[in-house]
Parts: sequence; C-alpha cells; structure tokens
Amino acid sequence: MDHGDGFNTRAVHAGEIMDERFGNVVTPVFETATFMSPNRSADPYVDTSRGEPFLYTRWGNPTTQSLESKYASLDSVKYGIAFSSGMAAISSAVFGLCSRGDRILSINELYGQTHSFFSSYLQRFGIGCDFISLDQANSLSFNPRGYALLYLESIINPTLKVADLERTGSFCRENGIPLLVDATFASPYNQNPSAFGASVVLHSGTKYISGHSDVTLGLAGMNNRDIFDRIQAVRRTTGPVPDPLQSYLAARGMKTIGLRVEKQNRVAMDLARFLSQHRKVVRVHYPGLKESPYHEIARKVLRGYGGMVSFEVAGGLSGARKFMASLKVPAVAASLGGVESLVTLPVETSHSSIPPDERKAMGIEDGLVRFSCGIEDSQDLIDDIDSALSLL
Repeated sequence: MDHGDGFNTRAVHAGEIMDERFGNVVTPVFETATFMSPNRSADPYVDTSRGEPFLYTRWGNPTTQSLESKYASLDSVKYGIAFSSGMAAISSAVFGLCSRGDRILSINELYGQTHSFFSSYLQRFGIGCDFISLDQANSLSFNPRGYALLYLESIINPTLKVADLERTGSFCRENGIPLLVDATFASPYNQNPSAFGASVVLHSGTKYISGHSDVTLGLAGMNNRDIFDRIQAVRRTTGPVPDPLQSYLAARGMKTIGLRVEKQNRVAMDLARFLSQHRKVVRVHYPGLKESPYHEIARKVLRGYGGMVSFEVAGGLSGARKFMASLKVPAVAASLGGVESLVTLPVETSHSSIPPDERKAMGIEDGLVRFSCGIEDSQDLIDDIDSALSLL
C-alpha cells in the first residue's frame, strides 16, 4: 500500500503487515520456529526471498520480512536482509561475494572487530585482504584490478573522517568492482550509499536504526538480485538470523529514526561547536565543522552530519578517564546511536585489539573520547561536559 514518499511516512508505514481479519495496526511478532507446510490457504503470505509460503524461521519470518521491507524503503534499495548482528551482516556479505583465493581491498581505519575479521579471520578461508587509507580511497590512489570487492565505512569510527562515495562509487562502477559500505554512523536518514553506486550497504541495526540500545541486529541492503540471493544463501546456511522479537523491536525503533537522528544531528553540532572553543579540548573531530578537513566531502555525500562527536581532552589517557568518570548525564558504554548519550574511550573498547602504533597512525590518540549524542537537550549535555572538563 502506498502511503506517501516522505521519509518519516515510510518509516511509519513501509513493510507493515496488516491483516483485515484481525484489524491489527502494528505488525505482529511471529514468534514461531516453523510454519504449516504445505500451506493450503487460498492466498498465503509469501516469503519474498523464495517466492513461496513461509516454511521455517531460519529461512524467513513475516516479522523479520516486515523489518527488511521497511529498512529497504528507507535506505533506497530493492532488497533488505536482517541478521543477528552487524558483524553477521558484514561477514555474510563478504562470504557471499568471495571465494577461496579471492582478495579484498579495504580501508585500514575500521571498526576494530571488522579489522580483525579482515586481517586474520578471513585467511582461514583462503581469502586475503589488503589495506589502504581512507585518503587513498578518496583520492582514487589505488589499483582495483584483481580485487573481489572494495570495503569502506562511510563515516570512520571514531575519527569521523568521511568517505567520498561519489568518487569511489563512480570509480568502482567503471572498473566493475563491487563496493561495500558500512553506513552505520550515517544511518539511512543522513545517507543512502546505493545512490552513489554501492553494491551492498551494511548497518549495525543495533545503533541508529533500532535507536534504543535494546536490540542486537544487523542489516544489509542491495539492488542486485544475484547479490541478494548469494548473501541470503549464506544467512540461510550459517544461520545468523534475528529472533522475531528482535526484528519487531528494530522495526518499532525505526519508525522514529527520522525524528531521532534529526535531533541527534542538531545536538552533535551544538556540542562540536562548544568543544571546539574549549581550552581543555585539544582537538575536535566532527564533519559538520567548517574547519574539518572532511567538511566539503561531507557536504556532498551526507544530508546530515550525524550524532557522533569525538575529541581529545587535555591530559591524554588519564585526563580522558577522569573526564568520563566525572560526567553525570551520559552513560559510559560501548555502543552508539541510542536515545541516551553514551561516551567511550576507543583505546579501551572498539579499538583495543589494534596495536598502539597502528591506532596512532589512524589518528586515534590515547586521550580521544567518542561521544554518541542522544536526544537530551543540548544545554544539559554542554553544562555536564563543561563541568567535567573543568576538573582536568
């Protein structure tokens, strides 16, 4: 049913399963492992991944399919696939597109678990990985020949560098190499990588898509049916499907993603401007600031600059620890994108597995704090941050 083209309208209505026999307004939770087979109904609901009635929840589930359809609408792709986590989405996409003997090319400035997966785990399956910097990718200073895919994060964690998807997407199309983009930090509200030619878009649905820090889930989106079938086959075989209740919670959270992320964009900009003027702050990373070296790229490829701000505080690691311990409003927790503000120290969380010299090469100093803005009032967060910084 066509309810309208607006983002928030689609967020509320796209993918919803409404059955007039029940009159339900919200998609039900189909918490069932199996389905009647054969289904002798004259007009059964169909698992669109197979074109047949639902059979088994590892293969497909109505609640999960509803989530996938809603996500696909918001990320401007034809097909969506949900997973039990963001890493399950990433690994399934890579295994779906690669075979033993293939090599992939990736930026080096990655989420720590993704970096470990590419640099060591894939080798067990005969798949190699070479790394380049984001700046090399943005300037097209690499040879794509011989690679099965190029992997990017559209906004880098935690330095908030921005990938020039307009250039890399065009370059990948010209050279016939699939482009995979983790757009978790951007969210579908701020960016749709498929518009720039990404073959697969990936999200940790745990973050902005669900938005309430109560779901663990991953999503992949694509326009090519063959790519969809290959990644779907990996999920069906290896089994990293979300529980239907997780799918329900993610879809419920997604209904407000436009409202939440719009507010988080504003809060992050307020905090970035405040921090950039504070004498106890050494450096601020935020693509919305005009002084950011990635601001012009961000203007091209983002509709909003995101809810993440990272900054280096005076005193290095000890200063960062003292600052975080003094905060009252945000929780110290290793996630992002929720309605509550969260603060982390990347050297002790997301990038703790990466050697210190490699972290520094990525621009991650020991005193770098990552701040995920929630939907609290900006002034309350600024007052809290100012009070904590005054103790350094």
